[in-house]
Amino acid sequence: MTRCKAKILRKSMLYKTKVEYGDYTMNHVLGCSHGCKYPCYAMMMAKRFGKVHSYEEWCEPVLVSNTIELLDKEIPRLKDKIDHVQLCFTTDSFMYGYDDVCDMSLRAIKRLNVDDVPCVVLSKGVLPFELASCSKENVYGITLVSLDETYREECEPGAAPYVERIAALKKLHDAGCKTWVSMEPYPTPNIVEQELLPILEAVSFADRIIFGRTNYNKVVSSFPDVKSWYNDLVLDVVGFCSEKAIDYYIKKGTWTFPKIKDEEKRCIMKPVNAV
Repeated sequence: MTRCKAKILRKSMLYKTKVEYGDYTMNHVLGCSHGCKYPCYAMMMAKRFGKVHSYEEWCEPVLVSNTIELLDKEIPRLKDKIDHVQLCFTTDSFMYGYDDVCDMSLRAIKRLNVDDVPCVVLSKGVLPFELASCSKENVYGITLVSLDETYREECEPGAAPYVERIAALKKLHDAGCKTWVSMEPYPTPNIVEQELLPILEAVSFADRIIFGRTNYNKVVSSFPDVKSWYNDLVLDVVGFCSEKAIDYYIKKGTWTFPKIKDEEKRCIMKPVNAV
């Protein structure tokens, strides 16, 4: 196992996010060893604001050592305002191979749960089974945009293999935990040739699927009739989830139906339900 080579202190931890399906969030690590090359929006913002200066620096995560102390101070003040806390939007709470990051994430989740604050987790790592002993109000998820390991090694080089992610999520599901899958950023065929249905089938046990397009990528923009292509996938996701009784949410900007009926639009943009 690897450990972060450096640690930092922060002045605050919990904050209200503007992500469309988010509430409060926390990011107790700077950087991410997964090194995603979609490109990664979090890395782009970190470079823009001078928090890191290179891809290589971003891939050397730095742990916030006073995470629990900050939560001890902030939870009593904010808990009545919080619906849930997301781990994480600018890093990965269960960074593949980093035991100190995983340990801190488990400690943070348990600390939040002590005050009945539920957590929503999203990771490209391997979710530990110890999460099954935490609050049953928590929701655990993985990012899954392919089953092609060649693509994963190219675009998510430091992340866990897909089969390991799926197996860990399924184990938590079978233990009675609420589970979800983020299929974002979903790549176009000029990035990787693949079928959507096998990916959906691989996580058909999940309680929720969120689907979104790839952004900030010139290769995607150059794909012929890319808007119509994503529209077709949206309908496939909606149809699959409706048939399997899976909750779903389509990210804004993924679909563009110019002549869609109002009732169909409401169906496609169905809000995320509590699962």
